[in-house]
Amino acid sequence: MQTRSFVVLSLSTAAAALQLSRRDLAQAIGIGAAGALAPVANAADIKACSRGANNCWSTASTDKTSLKPWTFPNKKTAVNELRAALEAYPQQGQNKVDEGGWSFAVDELDKSGYARLEYKSGLGNMAKYFNGNQPFVDDLEVLVGGDSVSVRSSSRIGDSDLGVNAKRLAYLAKDLKAKGWDVVTPPVK
Repeated sequence: MQTRSFVVLSLSTAAAALQLSRRDLAQAIGIGAAGALAPVANAADIKACSRGANNCWSTASTDKTSLKPWTFPNKKTAVNELRAALEAYPQQGQNKVDEGGWSFAVDELDKSGYARLEYKSGLGNMAKYFNGNQPFVDDLEVLVGGDSVSVRSSSRIGDSDLGVNAKRLAYLAKDLKAKGWDVVTPPVK
């Protein structure tokens, strides 16, 4: 109970200093009624890749890892079309990448337009020798906003992704282009 009253007291003090209600402050810092952290989804969430990265592509980057935001022809159907493309990605991988499957880590597409997916790749000897016999995990983030989708596909560890992020984006782009989207992807090696 001591911790809870400290949090309430701290929220009260901070709310007073910022001239906000405790409820507004709690929501602003991501504490909901159930005490759970609220998902964060705004343009700042799609981060740029580190300058010169060889394992990342992002619409927020301004160097060689830069992508153009994906634009859609119809805002009303954009989230559904994006979800369909993401869910159509084969669990067994494609083009020799992501053979360990994928899953939604955060799925707020319908609510806020944001999703983060985890893809597993580098199975077998690659994982055995370079990653303690664990698959490599890559993240794909998408954020629907305005008239485009911000995207970031990156490997969590390592300096090189051996082209897996480009192959993943190219696969998704093919599906979306067939629906009239303007999607430019990195070159696939």
